[in-house]
Amino acid sequence: MRCPFCGNTDTQVKDSRPAEDNVAIRRRRFCPACSGRFTTYERVQLRDLVVVKSNGKREDFDRDKMARSIRIAMQKRPVEPERIEQMISGIVRRLESTGETDINSKMIGEIVMEALSRIDNVAYVRFASVYKNFQDADDFDKFVSELRPALDEE
Repeated sequence: MRCPFCGNTDTQVKDSRPAEDNVAIRRRRFCPACSGRFTTYERVQLRDLVVVKSNGKREDFDRDKMARSIRIAMQKRPVEPERIEQMISGIVRRLESTGETDINSKMIGEIVMEALSRIDNVAYVRFASVYKNFQDADDFDKFVSELRPALDEE
């Protein structure tokens, strides 16, 4: 593993332990060249996924990019970080288990919204406002009014 500080390729693993509910391995690493310390995570990846954007552009699926957008939606919400990480891992497993390597960005957005709606309605609306590109307060009002019948049933 290349050192992020000096670029040395000969780094040493000092500690390994399970992380994220045993779906990843957290490794503490040390660089003998610059004495830098850093952490890496190892996850099982069933297949390389490619995201097909609505404009036709293709890019490699980036778990961290998706996780960042979910964490932004979940900011200051009463949900444990472990629960968020489990949700993210579940979404990735679901995407990998579709059997497809090309995943439409719309499908990813829908799966994320479905997962958020089960955990926190405020985070769900926050994510939807960006995903569905709300332009003004009426867009929020319309979305929340469609959400209310589902909330009233609970």
